[in-house]
Amino acid sequence: MSDFSRRKFITRGLAAAAGLSGLVVADRVAARYGLIPPDSGGIYGPGETLTYGVQRLLTRHSRAREFSRSQISARPFANEISPPSAAFQRLQAGGFKGWTLSVDGLVAHPISLSLDDVKRFPVHSQITEVVCEEGWSFVAEWIGTPLGAVLNAAGLLPRARYVVYSSLDRDTWESIDMDDALHPQTLLTYAMNGGDLPIPFGGPLRLRVPRQLGYKSVKFLARMTVTDSLKKVGKGLGSAAAEDGYAWYAGI
Repeated sequence: MSDFSRRKFITRGLAAAAGLSGLVVADRVAARYGLIPPDSGGIYGPGETLTYGVQRLLTRHSRAREFSRSQISARPFANEISPPSAAFQRLQAGGFKGWTLSVDGLVAHPISLSLDDVKRFPVHSQITEVVCEEGWSFVAEWIGTPLGAVLNAAGLLPRARYVVYSSLDRDTWESIDMDDALHPQTLLTYAMNGGDLPIPFGGPLRLRVPRQLGYKSVKFLARMTVTDSLKKVGKGLGSAAAEDGYAWYAGI
């Protein structure tokens, strides 16, 4: 079966199942093609599966909208953050010279990168919108390097399916599948609107996932682990946000 025929078959199958209110049937179709999100259990599970499956089939290679420089928000909004930890303050006092990003898990060569190391990778910029689940948004220019470039440098192993990533305090963590991890717009960002990434916006390093809601773009990025399963990470729902009741897949 060609890729086009396969996509049409799955999409029609999922849509038909949903139209008949047979979300459980949709769940089975999605499972057949490996499109089950980690938060697929519970009363809302079939709906989460339908959303993830259909969006992945229809938007796998799509790009988030990019804006012109004239559309950059004059006053970008930074949602409230917790007071920096003592460890963060020490790194900040040293100009973040001691900041590192570790990449481990299902990679051939686990690596630890300083900010300068990250900046040696190819530089990309994009003017995209941060959309919050609370209803606000802003447009900014984000400068960094594609996450895919760093993952490829570490040597992704064939079993890799997800990237789990966390902030310095490890309390804030998320995960994305390899479609988003290797997407050219998913950036490790260290600059914004022409200057260093401000701390309220996630400096010194933030992952930007512009095809999903803002909470997937974790601030103060310090660790990434490549894995083939999310079942043993946290409560098995794929992210701290999902454990708090949000959707693991937050496509926009």
